[in-house]
Amino acid sequence: MAIKKAKVITITSVKGGVGKTTTVLNLAGVYASMGKKVLIIDMDLSSGAIALSLNLDVQKDLFYLAEDLNNGRFQDIENYLLHYSDKIDVLASPKDPRLENRISSDYLNLILGKVVSMYDVILMDTIHHMSLHTLNCMDHSDWIVYLMSNDPMDLKNMKSMISVLKNMERTNFKIILNDSLDHRMHYFSKYDIKNIIKDNIDYTIPSNFYIKNIHKYVLDGKIPTLDPKLGLVNRKSIDHFKKIAESLLKDNNTSKQVNK
Repeated sequence: MAIKKAKVITITSVKGGVGKTTTVLNLAGVYASMGKKVLIIDMDLSSGAIALSLNLDVQKDLFYLAEDLNNGRFQDIENYLLHYSDKIDVLASPKDPRLENRISSDYLNLILGKVVSMYDVILMDTIHHMSLHTLNCMDHSDWIVYLMSNDPMDLKNMKSMISVLKNMERTNFKIILNDSLDHRMHYFSKYDIKNIIKDNIDYTIPSNFYIKNIHKYVLDGKIPTLDPKLGLVNRKSIDHFKKIAESLLKDNNTSKQVNK
């Protein structure tokens, strides 16, 4: 009998403020509503906001997990998991950002080995630059998802990153254009964006998914895509998120071609 193995998806970006963490939470909410068991690993080790956004009480974070693995004190992964719901768990980033450099990137392989058979989907939220930890996340991911905005600096950075990814012969990456950040921010058409970044936009979070009171969700520790009221008002956008989520669960046989 085959052992279940989670689909591992890294969500990253080339600049901050593009809605990366919110998108991770929204994808987790959609997967949970589909009946999937989800683990969010907050690999933004210096400024992670997953546990804070969900109002979770962090007792043991990734630093403690890495330290316990290193010193032979590790006993059970359950001791480090934060339970948001019966379908969503979290491994939190360090509460002290100074501890980032004390966590070896080598431990990710050990951590994933302990959780990959426990979940259907593992979502890894990363910092918005190519650190050793981010590169390690990429190495262990089925899909690497870059979130970008309709912003000139973001597009220029994304163009450079795509060149780097193709030079590294990475083919398992997707690009999501987040049009929901600010429904007034439409500097470029999708045609313009494709010409600037020299690649396709795989998915778009539509502008009508703009959530005016997004900060209230953070204060209340709630995930927007699990809110029944939002589901009624914004059903089409929620369904759009579901299509993105379902597509990322597919095998990588539709990955991008490397153009040399």
